[in-house]
Amino acid sequence: MSRETRRVLITGGASGLGLALAKAFLARGDEVLVGDLADERPDDVPAEAAYRKLDVRSQQDWDAALLEVKERWRGLDVLVNNAGVATGGRIDVESFADWQRVIDINLMGVVRGCQTFVPLLKEQGEGRIVNVASLAGLVHAPAMSSYNTAKAGVVALSETLRFELAPFGIRVNVVCPAFFRTNLHTSLQGKDTEVEESAVKLITRAGPDGDVIAAKVMSGIDKDRKIILTDKTGYVASWAKRVARPAYDIAIGSSGLRLAKRGSL
Repeated sequence: MSRETRRVLITGGASGLGLALAKAFLARGDEVLVGDLADERPDDVPAEAAYRKLDVRSQQDWDAALLEVKERWRGLDVLVNNAGVATGGRIDVESFADWQRVIDINLMGVVRGCQTFVPLLKEQGEGRIVNVASLAGLVHAPAMSSYNTAKAGVVALSETLRFELAPFGIRVNVVCPAFFRTNLHTSLQGKDTEVEESAVKLITRAGPDGDVIAAKVMSGIDKDRKIILTDKTGYVASWAKRVARPAYDIAIGSSGLRLAKRGSL
């Protein structure tokens, strides 16, 4: 296998952004192993990609994925920690079980992936980790505390590892897209149904689709951007929080007032 051909593992790669990224890597001639929840290979996974069941909550599944990567490729160039679920809810409505679920998948799933594969990447002396967070990891709207917390954790983890692993030739990027059209809303199953109804509308009515976002992610990887923003909303919101904080606070505060008045975003 030539060095121009990368060996790529993508979690949550059978749908949404993960599937779009799998197609984008394949289009570049890379080798791709898709991991997802289904026991059998989903029909949407491209024929050129390999597939295995990988529940990011299971260390046993991660260990099996590491073994397959070693046997199939004898190494890995890119780990994409993409698997995640949507959640939303007011702090006094969302259940603790909902919190545990989103933290275990969206945050600890990424931690497990990094812990499992970093020893291999260190042994190689090179590699890349791409962690998919969300704009919610940078900009914290009301009624999304569990999701915001998990995604902010992914951003913090990624920044930590970018500096920690650089001496070993390992690069780390974190992706922070705003809402885009995907099937992420199908993972909603929390207690705060009013807030989740608003989230469904935001996801299903968003402008860009996964292929558009994937192309921007690939460009961000090529440029080795620490934080990969994928849309105008993300640039404006993150800029406002850093540079125009009073205006940012007013805008986010207005969302909180609307929520309090109507019981929904």
